Amino acid sequence: MSDQHSKSKTPLLALRQASVSIGHHVIFRGANISISSGDKICLVGKNGSGKSTLIRALAAQIELDGGDRFMQPGSKIEYLPQNPDFKNSQSVWDYISENDNSSRSDLKDHEIEAAVSGLNLDKSRRLTNLSGGELRRAAIARVLVRNPDVLLLDEPTNHLDLSTIEWLEHELARYKGGFLIVSHDRAFLRNLSEITYWIDREVVRKNASGFADFVAWSDKVWRDEDLEYKRLNKKIAKETLWLREGLTARRKRNMGRVRELQSLRQRKMEYVARPGQIQILAKETIRSGQLVIEMRKISKSFIDLEGYEVQIVDNFSTIIARGERVGLIGKNGSGKTTIVRMLMGQESPDSGYIKRGVNVKIIYYDQKRETLDQDFTVWKTLCPNGGDTVQIGGKSRSVTSYLRDFLFGEDQMNNPVHSLSGGERNRLLLARLFCQEHNFVVLDEPTNDLDSETLEVLEEVLANYDGTIIVVSHDREFLDRVVTSTIAIEGGGHVQEYPGGYSTYIKQKSNNFTEQFEKRAVKYKESRNKNTGNTKKKLAYKEQRELDQLPDVIDALEFEIETLTKKLSDPGLFIRDQKSFEKASRSLSEKTNELAKAEDRWLALETYKQDLKA
Repeated sequence: MSDQHSKSKTPLLALRQASVSIGHHVIFRGANISISSGDKICLVGKNGSGKSTLIRALAAQIELDGGDRFMQPGSKIEYLPQNPDFKNSQSVWDYISENDNSSRSDLKDHEIEAAVSGLNLDKSRRLTNLSGGELRRAAIARVLVRNPDVLLLDEPTNHLDLSTIEWLEHELARYKGGFLIVSHDRAFLRNLSEITYWIDREVVRKNASGFADFVAWSDKVWRDEDLEYKRLNKKIAKETLWLREGLTARRKRNMGRVRELQSLRQRKMEYVARPGQIQILAKETIRSGQLVIEMRKISKSFIDLEGYEVQIVDNFSTIIARGERVGLIGKNGSGKTTIVRMLMGQESPDSGYIKRGVNVKIIYYDQKRETLDQDFTVWKTLCPNGGDTVQIGGKSRSVTSYLRDFLFGEDQMNNPVHSLSGGERNRLLLARLFCQEHNFVVLDEPTNDLDSETLEVLEEVLANYDGTIIVVSHDREFLDRVVTSTIAIEGGGHVQEYPGGYSTYIKQKSNNFTEQFEKRAVKYKESRNKNTGNTKKKLAYKEQRELDQLPDVIDALEFEIETLTKKLSDPGLFIRDQKSFEKASRSLSEKTNELAKAEDRWLALETYKQDLKA
């Protein structure tokens, strides 16, 4: 982008003592925001706090109820809404290069070409033929090439893949004008922002540092607020006691002190409690076997809109064991969701096979939230067959109490799903997800529409989950904090597995990491052949016979464990026959240990067998 911007810190765009309400609901009041050339600003806040309303007020898309909006004469402002309006069927090139009265007329073809290339767009295609992600990329290109003095970007990374997010991040880092960004992508905000505005309970606060310092700053604000609230309560108690000691005399001698007490009580009434934090209990409800998924030499392709065959995956193999947390990444349209559907048994590979282990119970968080019935109420979503309780962690809980953990009030229980915001739908989907039987969680873009606080809670829950996780995400920080390995769809059918999260993946790519990572737990590695000079091509006869027999052994052990568990669930057994109870308890412990050893042995032999073949 051309360097046309003054280094002056004179505000180009500002709100002064601005207030906006919707009906009787105050969104923000007394807000002061200014954007100067070179300012790199992020606007943060919980879902529903008013971020989009505030950015629309800055963009003059809505009227203020109070205060003023100031724009420096001659300044150019560009606004990217969450859902841009595409009214006609013009080409991508014509849409991006289109001018209007509020934009510069000196657009350069090379700038448009650079944006089209960087955002991976086909300039000749019609808008009507583009996907949601492609339309968003076209809208981003349009605002960037106009070289405005101020950019207002509302969730610019939505529907973008990781490589496109990084390209946009690079462009904004060298942008000379001022910008204000709303985004749920914490890495994006951390890498770009130098000033933070925070909308919290109708008040807009400013911190002269970027998002990297937000947690420490917000914690201090809340600590100071708690301390002030305690002081206020103490003073009210003291003044109330004074008043009660001699009400009549006091009224005559010191009405000023009485009025001060009234003022203190009014301040307490105006105190707005902080919104609660989502609470998630996620423990596998039933133990799976050690082998969760085995993918062996799978291939899959599809025919695109132009009639060409596109290879998603070609001859890929991996084993996912219990307790692993795997990230799945790739460009938009690369086939991530197709691979997820194959893992879940909803699609089959063209060749090769996918084997699911014993006792695997999958729960699925879908990207488009299509598993939510739009006509169901919040309550019915959790109890479609009636009732007022759900099973959480093996215990019964009332629906109302459980939904309160996900920040739903009692007045929302009968609201239909179609009336909920994006963030509310995501929380409802999470609530329903974790009240189902599970030991294998599949998450397709779970970070969309979740605020940073909810994301941090979800990250902690998933990082401590004792089952198995597959997650598709474009959120770099989320991947780094949650996953233990990464499967990358790299194009042309090439799929490769890497240890660690996204940052580790990037380091390995930059270091020309080409050797495929064979992901195994340490205990399995100890069972593998350590003699690199071994020329064996297959298992020994005894090893193959053991491998063939182990599935039956595992099935028998699981049946014995189930029988013993049912026997011990009898609450009267201990009283009737203490010796029988103790014998069954010992046997259950022994059989459980035997099962774990049998599963470990099967996985070690199967892994060794495949290594020999390779």
